[in-house]
Amino acid sequence: MLIATNPCTGKIIAETPGLNSVQLHERIGDAFRAADSWQATAIAERAEVLRAVATELRAQKNHLAKLMCAEMGKPMKEGLAEVEKSAGCADYYAEHAAEYLAPQTLPSDASISYICHPPLGTLLGILPWNAPLWLAFRYMAPALMAGNTCVMKHDPNVPACAEAIAKVFKDAGAPANIMVNLPIDNDAIETAIRDPRIAAVSFTGSGTAGRKVAAIAGSEIKPTVLELGGSDPCIVLADADLNAAADTAVLSRMINAGQSCIAAKRIIVENSIYDEFVTMLKTRMAKLKMGDPMHDDTDIGPIARDDLRQNLHRQVTESIEAGAKCLLGGEMPNSPGFFYPPTLLTDVTENMCAFREETFGPVMAVIRAADIEEAIQLANETPYGLGAAIWSGNAELAAKTAERLEAGQVAINGIVKTDSRLPSGGIKGSGYGRELGPHGIKEFVNTKQVWVK
Repeated sequence: MLIATNPCTGKIIAETPGLNSVQLHERIGDAFRAADSWQATAIAERAEVLRAVATELRAQKNHLAKLMCAEMGKPMKEGLAEVEKSAGCADYYAEHAAEYLAPQTLPSDASISYICHPPLGTLLGILPWNAPLWLAFRYMAPALMAGNTCVMKHDPNVPACAEAIAKVFKDAGAPANIMVNLPIDNDAIETAIRDPRIAAVSFTGSGTAGRKVAAIAGSEIKPTVLELGGSDPCIVLADADLNAAADTAVLSRMINAGQSCIAAKRIIVENSIYDEFVTMLKTRMAKLKMGDPMHDDTDIGPIARDDLRQNLHRQVTESIEAGAKCLLGGEMPNSPGFFYPPTLLTDVTENMCAFREETFGPVMAVIRAADIEEAIQLANETPYGLGAAIWSGNAELAAKTAERLEAGQVAINGIVKTDSRLPSGGIKGSGYGRELGPHGIKEFVNTKQVWVK
């Protein structure tokens, strides 16, 4: 059973039966049967389909943002931006896929030898709830432009969002079943992965679930791309533009109520400016308004599920008990819904929950570092390796530091973000493979060598 709960009220808004095993088999078959004709479609024609989908996304922007608001609590202003970003991703790959997938000639003993990039076939995307539109299109836009068909298994919390995405393709006039929604319970995921018609798997979610997905897919010798979250460090040195650093750190940590894999979760501050920077963070966080995500002036919506909120509060409580100071928030609201206030923890050390674990909510942990060397050591002292940031007025030092940070992407004097033009992904416990940019479209193709006498 797929159960959608409004996190603003805590009340169930929809209960939908998941597909049974026969229906699951049929839906995967629909996408599998569509694969040959879609692969045979000229890339310019595929591009026109993706552009039509982008146009339809923009036409349905308000409706889609309201669905995200209702099912996972994303503020409307953020939801509208997410739909636009998703449409931009479809447009981007429509424009650049032919360039990225162009055959590459290489020298050899042949009269000609080259590399081409045919699609793998039918893919399974297993997606989380925190960015229902963006994460779907980050997976599907490059995969579809490469000639694959896409099965989308979305999170059970956002069934209406998943259904709406499928409807966008239909309303855009896309060929039937190049994208298939698979509304199943999580316990049916293994069946879907093992289906012999599924050629590869893209997964975004928790490390625990990602390990299971990787093990199952690996036993079937199926390629995977995994994005498993992170505990991103943000290093702030004494020579940084502190106002810009504080503005960006708060934005990065608090957007989507802190429910972002690439949020700046651990703020590592050089000792000489530590107290000053903490004050700057507190001033900015105190101005944030928590409330109804439908309202334009709301900055912080609810946590998507109560179990996630309870775990977040455990992490805060245990960190305080271990010696962290709580300068803002930290108390569970006595009100309907799954809200959690912007929370500022300072004097966080390596032994505390807020340092060791990924905190998925509006909780900022600030850590003191004696100098750049200790800051790098603290930044890398994590099982994760998704994103990282460094703030410094010394461009050469910042660039050298970026190379030493154990992360898939590093922002220097800016916010860590996903961008259709640039590859995104992690190392260590944050997963492997890349999405987006010229690298992402080649994750689910066959890099085929052709040798001609």
